[in-house]
Amino acid sequence: MIKSFAPVIDDNTRILILGTMPGEASLAANEYYGHKQNAFWKIMSLCFNEGREWADYADKIGCLRANGVGLWDNLKCCSREGSLDSGIKNPRPNDIGGLLRKYPGVKKILFNGRKSFDFFKKFHAPLLEKYPTGIMPSTSPANATISRDEKYRQWSRALSEF
Repeated sequence: MIKSFAPVIDDNTRILILGTMPGEASLAANEYYGHKQNAFWKIMSLCFNEGREWADYADKIGCLRANGVGLWDNLKCCSREGSLDSGIKNPRPNDIGGLLRKYPGVKKILFNGRKSFDFFKKFHAPLLEKYPTGIMPSTSPANATISRDEKYRQWSRALSEF
């Protein structure tokens, strides 16, 4: 079984971005979106950091926190060979409802990819009626059906609408 990371959230968080489960590169780096080809941090840099390079992982997390953005994953643990969401077996959900009760400032939930939304719907469907949500294009390098520029446009729009 592989396990997800602790949430990145505080009382300033207004938007919660939910992934599915960290991939192998992220788990090895012990960082959200740790695969070098994942577009997540490039997109966040364009949205919140004027496109500048990050000093380190703490810089990335600090920038998200300063802009009211939190991170977590739908799944607490699962079995999976490789990094693809399609390979997930035996998924166990994180307590997202409990997290949202603890941090009532969250006003919007964005899903990093369709599979993230599917797991949320499976395990937390009643919450869909309580929060505005958005299914964003996955920032994973496996999602090559949409350009990085288009991913940025969609993410930027969704992050600015809160």
